[in-house]
This record gives sequence, C-alpha cells and structure tokens, in this order.
Amino acid sequence: MVTEQFTGSPLDADLSRADSLAREIFSDIANKWALLIIETLGEGTLRFSVLRDRIEGISHKMLTQNLRMLERNGLVERTVHPTVPPRVEYTLTEPGLALRETIDGMCAWTQRFLGDIEHSRRRFDA
Repeated sequence: MVTEQFTGSPLDADLSRADSLAREIFSDIANKWALLIIETLGEGTLRFSVLRDRIEGISHKMLTQNLRMLERNGLVERTVHPTVPPRVEYTLTEPGLALRETIDGMCAWTQRFLGDIEHSRRRFDA
C-alpha cells in the first residue's frame, strides 16, 4: 500500500488556523458520536438499526447526521441494496479503518488512566 501525501496548500493542513481544512475535518470526527460509530463499525458492516442498538444513548437523528458526515469525509461507505424495503448497510472505508486504530489507542489510554483522571477530578472538585 502506498500512502498518498497531501498535496494541497500547507495552510489547509494547519490545525492552528481557524480556516484550515484539517481543522474542519478534525472538528467533524472529534465528537463522541463519531468516535463511537467508527469504533462500532470497526467490528464489521452493520445495518442502521443494528448500529443504533449497539450505541447506547444515540438518537435516530444524531446517528443519521453523523453517518452522513462520516460518509461525506470518506470514512464510512453506505450501501443501499435494492430490496423492498431497501436494506442499507454501513462499513468503514480504508481511511475509516485507519482512524479506528487511533481511536483504539484513545480507548486504551482511557482505560489505563481512568483511575488517575477520577482521582484528579475528585481532588480538583474538593
């Protein structure tokens, strides 16, 4: 596999700039629902209803909005099967799978330091 390098303007890849494309993408994927959707789809292709059932607390509207955003950014692929009623499935693309590896690292970090964070919160709130 050959990794393609970003060939646009360096300003588009600068997270410190408010108008950069990279910052816009980061803002899209750095929300709790997007991270949970990507993590859940990492288990394999899922139908909308199964995905909703596996992500506790997500509403139909939020799942729809986040799936559309992830599809727009090329992280999720939506497949509509021509059946009655239509069967729609979602799966991670190659960039989505690569992002899941990062999310898995964040999950491992959370598990490792959860006790430390809880202790710090209690101390701060006291």
